[in-house]
Amino acid sequence: MQRTSPDFPAQAAVWTVTDGHAGNVRQAEALAVALAGSFHAWTLQPRAPWRWLAPRRLPGATQAFGVDFATASTRPSLAIGCGRQAALATRLLRDRGARTVQILDPRIDLRHWDLVIAPEHDGLSGENVIPVIGSLHPVDDLWLATARGAFPGLGNLPGPRTAILLGGESAHARFTDDDYDGWLRAIARIVRAEGGSALATTSRRTPRSARARLQQRLGDLPGVRWTGEADGPNPYAGLLAWADRIVCTADSVNMVSEASATLAPVFVAGHDRVSGRPRRFLDGLLRSGRVRPLDATLTPYAVTPLRETARVAAEVRAWLDDRASRSNATQTALGY
Repeated sequence: MQRTSPDFPAQAAVWTVTDGHAGNVRQAEALAVALAGSFHAWTLQPRAPWRWLAPRRLPGATQAFGVDFATASTRPSLAIGCGRQAALATRLLRDRGARTVQILDPRIDLRHWDLVIAPEHDGLSGENVIPVIGSLHPVDDLWLATARGAFPGLGNLPGPRTAILLGGESAHARFTDDDYDGWLRAIARIVRAEGGSALATTSRRTPRSARARLQQRLGDLPGVRWTGEADGPNPYAGLLAWADRIVCTADSVNMVSEASATLAPVFVAGHDRVSGRPRRFLDGLLRSGRVRPLDATLTPYAVTPLRETARVAAEVRAWLDDRASRSNATQTALGY
């Protein structure tokens, strides 16, 4: 989905550069759409040794991503990168005259980029840093309306509709089979008592045993259960759009951020099994009241959607406008 922003110069060429990983692509493209509507997407194919050492720059780094990238006849006005590999690519594009925005902490001196967008829970600070609560994503009113149109059948399911987003273990999260089983049993009891429906989906990290428990515990309830490609297209967007409430495991900052951008109450499962920076993110959302721990009632509560992408895009746009004004003033002073 692409939208054109009237506030961004029509002639500006925007590139996104990522390693192709879904989470990085989603963040970079969400910002590009919010800024410009259209963009050119580069999926990087890094060579050794830069594959391991990026974003550090070694001799010959201009060839780190192959001939096509090195010899591209055009350059973007703005390059948006996300992830460690992309951080080297945006450094190279800055040398070619592009303005650069790097999403996520590049873990080296921030002066190599014009702007760095980093999760607030990372604690990164600097004159060119824009902090974001959670992650960037495309979820807003238009996105949700489009998702409802793409999955109209979900709107016919009995309410309340409980969306269930199951993730899996990560470097900062550890869940057991008993954890999944307990969460699913609790949700099933509530849905069954209320006469509503259960709309569940899994992620690539969800273990096979948890997928089986999902079918076992929720299989007799109205709704949908998506556990893999054999079940057809993933209805994730439709689940967010049609949910009266959302339950999601606490392992994924991206997933919790997107759930929190909807108009539905969000209940997180397993936040006490999460550590490190993601735990700081969850603790912040719990303190603010945007999310609540999974409990035995899933009682609805009033929410304010958490939508950071539009705010961050406005800050980036203001920075670009300021640089353009300074450049024009300099040219005028020099008589150009």
